Amino acid sequence: MIVVTTPTGNIGHQVVDLLLGAGAPVRVIARDPSSLAPSVRAQASVVPGSHGDPAVVRAAFEGADAVLWIAPPGFRSVSLDEVYAGFTAPACAAFADGLVDRVVAVSALGRGTPWAGAAGLVTASLAMDDAIMATGVPYRSLALPSFMDNVLRQAVPIATQGLFTGVIAPDRRLPLAATRDITAVAADLLLDASWTGQADHPVLGPEDLSFADLAKIMSEVLDREVEYTQITPDTFRSALLSRGASEAVADGTTAMMAAKNEGLDNGVRRTPEWTTPTSFHEWCESTLLRAVSAA
Repeated sequence: MIVVTTPTGNIGHQVVDLLLGAGAPVRVIARDPSSLAPSVRAQASVVPGSHGDPAVVRAAFEGADAVLWIAPPGFRSVSLDEVYAGFTAPACAAFADGLVDRVVAVSALGRGTPWAGAAGLVTASLAMDDAIMATGVPYRSLALPSFMDNVLRQAVPIATQGLFTGVIAPDRRLPLAATRDITAVAADLLLDASWTGQADHPVLGPEDLSFADLAKIMSEVLDREVEYTQITPDTFRSALLSRGASEAVADGTTAMMAAKNEGLDNGVRRTPEWTTPTSFHEWCESTLLRAVSAA
């Protein structure tokens, strides 16, 4: 039995589909079971509730071979600990009691870099990793870069103004990855019962690209001029607050992006095992083009 948390999220729902497609027995934890796709409700076992609830996780983890652990987004959380390590504490108690054979979790690149201790959301995510590893459960932390799919948040200004913005310097090259590749890695690890021990598993796109590179590629695929404009951290933070983020989340997200701009995501050397296939050009053709056309 494989347990998936956040089964309606961007990563979780794709992993559920891959696992069910492979014929694996799947159990999901869902705050609102009615939000699950009918096909998932028909094929998977559903445990209602929050995976931050001790009773819920113990019921869901009982007899589980593997768990995909994803801390849910907490846009209005009062602290980053509440989003990551604090939220994960009930699951860690279950892991320590041996309810689960293996755990795969969504985390971040940055461990071992000079910026890891002051990278906001990433620092909190790495603390979550540490808490899970302290239980002794066999563990793979998906050490992720920023997602190509994050560009979709700016589909409207790309479509209407030919513009996208960010804190990252135009020439900082980063190893972006597509979520469809991330979910494929997660599903493979969950289905593979042969691995033991604890380790990071970086998931890197096939090439490091700057935001100037992204603008050029988008211009080619969309057949319209797209420009990238760097904004200040203060402007970025203010935009988050205006959209309803808490002070803690706005500060943590801004610190993360500032650390990425310094090199947080560039501390891992790409290997074939850690490299995913989807290029940004391919992702634009398959995903961004449709979103911009609909904007």
